[in-house]
Amino acid sequence: MKIDINSDLGEGFGIYSAADDESILSLVSSANVACGYHAGDPVVMDRTVQLALKNNVDVGAHVGYPDRQGFGRRNMAFSPRELELMTLYQLGALTAVADAAGHRLTHANFHGALGNLSFVDADVADALLKAVRTFNRDLIFVALPNTEAEKAARIHGLNVVNSFLADRAYDERGLLVSRGKQGSIVKDPVKIRERIIRLLQDGTVVTVDGQEIKMSVQSILVHSDTPGAVQLGETIRSAVLEAGAEIVSLSRL
Repeated sequence: MKIDINSDLGEGFGIYSAADDESILSLVSSANVACGYHAGDPVVMDRTVQLALKNNVDVGAHVGYPDRQGFGRRNMAFSPRELELMTLYQLGALTAVADAAGHRLTHANFHGALGNLSFVDADVADALLKAVRTFNRDLIFVALPNTEAEKAARIHGLNVVNSFLADRAYDERGLLVSRGKQGSIVKDPVKIRERIIRLLQDGTVVTVDGQEIKMSVQSILVHSDTPGAVQLGETIRSAVLEAGAEIVSLSRL
């Protein structure tokens, strides 16, 4: 069994940093890099890509709303065409930086409020994944299972890898529980380890209500901006290995 570990990185700006990217890049196999809209700038993007290359980590585009002040977590209204063009713009920016560094873009996913909307809105998901396919149909789309974004990616013929959020609770439909609800965040490292081992060995997840559901994933996310993110990454990496899986990048799955 091969499993990727991915993380959202490059989310600083100028002299400001949001996470210990260097340490996290030593633990993961794929990096989702902010492309200058919700976070990041050309220098931060280049530094993150260079560190990923040094650690033999895949680089993908983490596409978000143009909302630095709100970190891309506020809802914004755009037409489908605007969403397509914003996605193309960000994919192009990171591709240029990666090419200049001698690296390459392997995948894409969506950040924050934009990603959340793509989970439930079929029209938004279609516009976003249409843009990914138009830009490069060989890019892997890192999806959350059972969402409109996953469906749209498959309809558009993209290679889809489903990702599991080890520190987030799921409901009976296999969807993430809203951050505003009690029990939505899993903080106990022991429970996180148990969830990963259970998922990889039995293919099941226990929901926030105690139900057992089936789930198939090929990647696990480390939230880089969570307090204790490096320790979370170490826990996830250790649990994946304990479950008997080999850690590989998205492009090697």
